[in-house]
Amino acid sequence: MDLDELYRLLRGSHFQAISIVNTLRDPLVVLDEGFRVLSANPAFYTTFFTSRDETIGTAFADLGNGQWNIPELRLLLEQVIPRSTSVIDYEVRAAFPHIGLRTMLVSAQRLSHPDSGQRILLLTIVDATEKRQADDDKDILIGELNHRIKNLLAVTRAIARRTAVEGRSAEAYREDFLGRFDALSRSLAASTQQTEAELSRLVRAVMEPYLTRGVTLEGEEAITLLPRQAMSLGMILHELATNALKHGALSVSGGLLDISWCLADDGNGHPQVHLFWRESNGPKASPPEATGFGTRLIRFATEVDLKGQAELQYQPEGLVAELTFPR
Repeated sequence: MDLDELYRLLRGSHFQAISIVNTLRDPLVVLDEGFRVLSANPAFYTTFFTSRDETIGTAFADLGNGQWNIPELRLLLEQVIPRSTSVIDYEVRAAFPHIGLRTMLVSAQRLSHPDSGQRILLLTIVDATEKRQADDDKDILIGELNHRIKNLLAVTRAIARRTAVEGRSAEAYREDFLGRFDALSRSLAASTQQTEAELSRLVRAVMEPYLTRGVTLEGEEAITLLPRQAMSLGMILHELATNALKHGALSVSGGLLDISWCLADDGNGHPQVHLFWRESNGPKASPPEATGFGTRLIRFATEVDLKGQAELQYQPEGLVAELTFPR
């Protein structure tokens, strides 16, 4: 093999390697032993809205606004250089120029030139923002399910305890208890239906088990909700009702609960639902010492699912809650 043929072979292998790197969808950057950038692929420039001139020769810690200037990450990379080890999915959460707050996973692998012994670091960067958010949402949903099951059991126990037994037969007690239990089941079914739901029907279905306990409902009849809105609002109402049954107006004789709702303009020509929950004649309401899962669930469902806001006021006469969300 003459020199020209050897040159063509090496040049072809080089171009082939470069082409493979350039097709990678995840950002990739190569660092020298001093952690300065030797090269980067197009995905790196595209993802971080930067250029080759701003990147090549720059210290890795100085890229962007210094998001990579993390002592723990640098220590890990320094340990890769002298050893045959790797860094896998080191999480970096920061506000990056042009793309905002993101969660990036950095992996590093040492490479050594077989002849010169030069050592370089190959870094791959994966945007895991959506995956992390999905994982967080899944944890919320799992926690919500577990918490809701506990609440359902608590409500069932409360129904059983509050169903009158004195002077009644076992059969009469059973029929009364099962009637209330079926009402609870219907309220859950109404909040998870797959078609559009009327707000008034949803509220009545969810609150049906408590309507004999000083509960009044008043609002417009023609307000419709999307399935996801109905499910989320059903969970919120169920959570408020459970809290009222445990600690609020529904926990004592003579306690009152008024629920009302209406549709109003948000000031920009868009319809907005307002739902008011007012407890009175019950135990004095006071803010919890620590934010429990129930309160977090109410705020999460209102702000994330309904794209609205929840205002909870712990007044001396009882809890007052206002839910506002776009229809």
